[in-house]
Amino acid sequence: MSEKAEVVTRFAPSPTGYLHIGGARTALFNWLYARGRGGRFQLRIEDTDRARSTPEATQAIYDGLRWLGLDWDGEALSQWSRVDRHREAAEEMVARGGAYRCYASKEEVDAARARAAEEKRPQVFESPWRDADPADAPDLPHVIRLKAPREGETVVEDAVQGTVRWANAQLDDLVLLRSDGAPTYMLAVVVDDHEMGVTHVIRGDDHLTNAARQSLIYAAMGWAPPVFAHIPLIHGPDGAKLSKRHGALGVEAYRDMGYLPEALRNYLARLGWGHGDDEYFTTEQALEWFDLPGVGKAAARFDFAKLADLNGRWIRDSEDGALLAQVEALFAAQQRAPLTPSQRSMMAHAMPGLKQRAKTLIELVESAYYILVDGVPEPDEKAAKLLSPEARDILAKLTLRLQDVTEWRTAELEMVVRAFAEDAQIKLGAAAQPLRAALTGRATSPGVFDVLETLGRDESLRRLSAQAT
Repeated sequence: MSEKAEVVTRFAPSPTGYLHIGGARTALFNWLYARGRGGRFQLRIEDTDRARSTPEATQAIYDGLRWLGLDWDGEALSQWSRVDRHREAAEEMVARGGAYRCYASKEEVDAARARAAEEKRPQVFESPWRDADPADAPDLPHVIRLKAPREGETVVEDAVQGTVRWANAQLDDLVLLRSDGAPTYMLAVVVDDHEMGVTHVIRGDDHLTNAARQSLIYAAMGWAPPVFAHIPLIHGPDGAKLSKRHGALGVEAYRDMGYLPEALRNYLARLGWGHGDDEYFTTEQALEWFDLPGVGKAAARFDFAKLADLNGRWIRDSEDGALLAQVEALFAAQQRAPLTPSQRSMMAHAMPGLKQRAKTLIELVESAYYILVDGVPEPDEKAAKLLSPEARDILAKLTLRLQDVTEWRTAELEMVVRAFAEDAQIKLGAAAQPLRAALTGRATSPGVFDVLETLGRDESLRRLSAQAT
């Protein structure tokens, strides 16, 4: 590829389920590589498996990519819509001498492979129709097979894995077109990648062997292959293949668990790729830094603890207004009732303190329970123990003192409560703990004086009066 040629990458998921975390990381790498070079990032839905492909799964892919902030150029391409073109390509390969019609039955193919296994030979089917005279062809159902080279090697210069070689004796005359006229995955991918102008195929290293077979299809069509880059898969912290217990969940699950899209992009970028010791970086920095030589060959390990720590840092560094918008978007996605104007105002006021303690939006919302509760909060078990008859009596007297406060600000409120405790000859905690329990319904919360200011004078006194004797 010319150095001046536009970089074009693609993400090509199958719509048979959610957008899982491995697919999201693959999409991110393709997006970073193309966008960082002023190129195009395209989306192709590989929906040729009509029995398993669903509109709901396709929509989940769109929604997941959009939530992650990975925009694509143009309309998403449906692979199924191009089936006629795939068939044309197979016929063109036959005409060029790079493919042939094979009339062998499934039983004949299976028997040949079984014999090869018994004789401890490569289970490569050698079709009797490979070099047959087309004039001898019967009027029977048939497949179209690639006429793969029998000798030598197929070599792929992979941008991540390096030089990878396969003995051609190990590679099948793979089926390009099935007997029912349906194109195979191998054929469809090559035709679509070529005609979408894809210059770099960045995908999981479980597709590495496919690169060898697809290279042969490119050669049979007389097309230049793209640059292949096979990135390491994601494993769990224990080194085992990533499963649901590790975090192999849909992207929407991470949204619902309260992770920020910026934080998840940051974390996924570091799974298998690195830029020195940098762990925390912006998307703009990732776009500038990301390159294929920085991708390692070893499997990356997914670690929820590291993701949570990184997410907490992103939350702390987020602007308060942007963070509030994320909370509201989370509520909408979870079909929760939207914030009332009063709740929104209180959340905005409390956000500087709330975000210092939270690693996820869920934790942040949990800390804001006292804001979101409908009416006077019902004390939980620990808070109820703090609201003993003696404590309620203290609250009643403290409430009278607070009613006289003219400047309802954190510093002033703290001075009043401390003075009350001193006058009553009790420890500050004896006043502050039941105060917190009455205001929030919890034994722990953000700073109790911050809580008073956030709730405001009227709401604070209403709650205290309801809990005092």
